[in-house]
Amino acid sequence: MSFKDLKLNRPLLRAIAEKGYDNPTLIQERTIPLVLDKKDVIASAQTGTGKTAAFALPILQLLYDKQDAGKSQKKIRALIISPTRELAIQIQENFQEYATHTNLKSTVVFGGASIEPQKETLKKGVDILIATPGRLLDLHKQDIINLDYVETLVLDEADLMLDMGFIDDVNKIERLCPKEKQTLLFSATMPYKVEQLAETILNNPRRVEVSQNSSTSKNVNQALYYVPKKDKIELCLHLLRSTINGRVIIFRRTKYGVDKLEQTLLKNNYKADSIHGDKSQTLRQEALNNFKKNKVDILIATDVAARGIDVDDVDAVVNFDMPNVPETYVHRIGRTARAGNTGTAYSLCSADEKEYVKAIQQLISLQLDVVEDHPHPLDPKEKPVVHKKQGSKHRKGRKSEASKKKKKRWY
Repeated sequence: MSFKDLKLNRPLLRAIAEKGYDNPTLIQERTIPLVLDKKDVIASAQTGTGKTAAFALPILQLLYDKQDAGKSQKKIRALIISPTRELAIQIQENFQEYATHTNLKSTVVFGGASIEPQKETLKKGVDILIATPGRLLDLHKQDIINLDYVETLVLDEADLMLDMGFIDDVNKIERLCPKEKQTLLFSATMPYKVEQLAETILNNPRRVEVSQNSSTSKNVNQALYYVPKKDKIELCLHLLRSTINGRVIIFRRTKYGVDKLEQTLLKNNYKADSIHGDKSQTLRQEALNNFKKNKVDILIATDVAARGIDVDDVDAVVNFDMPNVPETYVHRIGRTARAGNTGTAYSLCSADEKEYVKAIQQLISLQLDVVEDHPHPLDPKEKPVVHKKQGSKHRKGRKSEASKKKKKRWY
């Protein structure tokens, strides 16, 4: 099937051709006709399957006929909600590229950046708004955004949105839009709470499922290294020197861990940069651009920050810390082997992370290949380190009632 068969108009087909795409991916092939038919859709697809275009192209097509409204009359007709800033920026870039040969205007708003420029752009009028939940509600409260004319609402990465605690915001935003609208929900996994959300806000939705939710790409070689916790940095350096080539994303569980590893790699003369939630939006974007433009070849990230990384030719992913949520493993290794390329995922597992590996293998129905031949093997008998709290066992009941009453509350 080609994009022409999907009944897309010429300006869109031209933009698609300029991006170098010939044929739609499976998710695009199944979703685009449903969206053009104004149906509600619930779609499960991993990142890297081309799902942004699956909603961006049909939305642009549906809005195309109304595009000649004078700039000041432009109203927000499509609203895309995204959980993270990186992802929102990525979606906006896609919309801009596909809308090159139309007069349709899109913009992106997100927290962590100055609100004034975003207000200015919105006052000029836009057709399509991509937003993170918090900033969208802020701007609505200030009467800068009017959602009365929204025809299509898209919730992207719904599972992550709910994990990040945005459920109330999402419901609020949905209620601010007109009752009669088309709603599209995209999620990499379909836990019960996503299904529940879909039930409350979608109207007789069509389902699109591309591959099993838990499936990992067949193009990713997955290697597992058992290593003592204290030797992980040494093993990581050894792999970078001897085994891993090209562009690499290294995942750590904490922001502190990301910073610590970045310092070590820089001391060892590696070109590395990092992204995590404590960095300003400008710095995160800069790090991502440096990685895309090959100014650095190693990007160290936490999971939430990494959802928006859309780089086609990542050669390897390193799980420096094993994720405690098995689905996260699937997201992480999905950063490599995108768009038909191949890649490798290296996982470093210490004694206290063995349970995580079990859960991951159960989810993906695959035994990971264990590499035993490396300089820092883990003794199979080694037990997880348990940090015991010091202190008296009588500590709890020490304070008298009187002293508790005197204590000033911060609230």
